[in-house]
Amino acid sequence: MKVCKFGGTSVASAEQIKKVANIIKSDATRRFVVVSAPGKRTSEDTKVTDLLIELANAVIQKQPFDEKIAKVVSRYEDNAIGLGLDYEICEIIELDLKARCEAALKQNDDAIMDSLKASGEDNNAKMIAAYFNSIGMPTRYVSPKEGLVVNDAPERTMAIAEAYEELSSLKDSQEIILFPGFFGYTKSGQLRTFDRGGSDITGAILSAAVGADLYENFTDVDCVFSANPKVVNNPAEIVEITYREMRELSYAGFSVFHDEALMPVVKQGIPVNIKNTNNPQAPGTRIVSKRVESKRPVTGISADSGFSILYVSKYLMNREIGFGRKLLQILEEENISYEHTPSGLDDISVIIRSFQLDDAKEERILQRVENELQADDVNFRHGFSMIVVVGEGMKYKTGLAASATAAISRTGANIEMINQGSSEVSLSFGVLEKYENVILKELYSEFFSAITV
Repeated sequence: MKVCKFGGTSVASAEQIKKVANIIKSDATRRFVVVSAPGKRTSEDTKVTDLLIELANAVIQKQPFDEKIAKVVSRYEDNAIGLGLDYEICEIIELDLKARCEAALKQNDDAIMDSLKASGEDNNAKMIAAYFNSIGMPTRYVSPKEGLVVNDAPERTMAIAEAYEELSSLKDSQEIILFPGFFGYTKSGQLRTFDRGGSDITGAILSAAVGADLYENFTDVDCVFSANPKVVNNPAEIVEITYREMRELSYAGFSVFHDEALMPVVKQGIPVNIKNTNNPQAPGTRIVSKRVESKRPVTGISADSGFSILYVSKYLMNREIGFGRKLLQILEEENISYEHTPSGLDDISVIIRSFQLDDAKEERILQRVENELQADDVNFRHGFSMIVVVGEGMKYKTGLAASATAAISRTGANIEMINQGSSEVSLSFGVLEKYENVILKELYSEFFSAITV
């Protein structure tokens, strides 16, 4: 029994949706389908989600929105025509969008945005279910209201235990289940969306709930590569990778698979197979608990920008009980999560994703650290990237950190931060954003060019 998730490019057009149908038809064990909102059909196109954000902003700002609804419906109409569907499905989608906009009069801005963004996945699932049924594939559209129960705000959206219990009954269905990705509902009926890559999360939750043998995540590439192919020329393909390795790589920029989506499948040991909708015969990349050892200690190298560093220095900090807790509590009270906390005897750096900060927050944090913790020096620095070298074999390889730092030094860049997790599966470097690509290339050359597998 397999759960299949299809991303935005996989369901962007009628032609792509027909490919999805053929993939499901080709394997009777593919019984659950999770879909994203329609993505771009060409590089110049606009995602349906972006059109919906424009619509939501118009509603929030109390501007006319009929034309914006028409633009969204037009995208679905193009697909309906290409799929040979009756126009009735477009009327259903139009009525749904109007109802969401009218309901917005009683909602706050965040709820309006969530509701309209989620309509992209929801209405696409309805359309694809209608198409499957029209070509003789018995299919049932299932709304997340029927069991995908999530926690309440303001915590990050996550499925609660009840969701897995509620959704487990779907495994007994004789029809194909068509499920929209990206969102769920609280016990009180409030719609909440997952973080970026939310459809990946939905697919993983459904896989765990029904006890799937395999979670297939269909995208527009044949496999996961060992480095960003937009930066590194012809990087090595990854045939098999562990959950831990994929988690580390996804955290630092691997956009093929959302790192949070691994949690539900990891707990049950359900393997994940990343495959290409446009080339489904390709074996893709398997994400598993354990894999066959490779000659290469490094499996992949990833990079992500948009980090800031909060630097705090105080003489004899190491002897002050509770200093770290108090510092992190200040960040918690500003609703800020942290990534790394490299430290010395008298100083500590806290790595933060920059989007969580603004001028007012920064000023409050600096004042509180200075006044409440009596810090000698405290400041923010911005414009950093995190480079992460990942591999299960790294813990068995002596001198790997030295090789990595030597490679970075050859680029002329300074290492602002270095951190190695206790699992020894990853090694992280903080560098200025302007050096990100050149360092990625040099590290790839260091760890991949000299070894033939």
